[in-house]
Amino acid sequence: MTTPIDHDAYIAAAPDPLRPLLGQVRAQLARTLPDAEEIIAYNMPGFGFGKSVIAGYAAFSKQCGLYVSHGAIAAHADDIAAEGLKPTKMGVTFSPGKPISDALIAKLALAARRDLGL
Repeated sequence: MTTPIDHDAYIAAAPDPLRPLLGQVRAQLARTLPDAEEIIAYNMPGFGFGKSVIAGYAAFSKQCGLYVSHGAIAAHADDIAAEGLKPTKMGVTFSPGKPISDALIAKLALAARRDLGL
């Protein structure tokens, strides 16, 4: 994928089966962080303020990821496991077969925002 110019371009360039998931993540982040800006950082779309990224998301060949602070992942490890998703140090991966819920997206984004003091 080339460097995206905005969220729409990023989602449009993603593999077809992942586009609905990316749209869901974008919409839920916009609802959860209504005062945050849509940004592109580290070649992926996200929400934040200036250079502070609260939450970013990405598409790969067969899965997507939601990237937040390590503290947010640790604080919601049980919620992540309850959805059958796999956490990494700073993210959660999901796929069309194992999607992420809007509730978990919101919990992670709000926890990451608190971690950043924004």
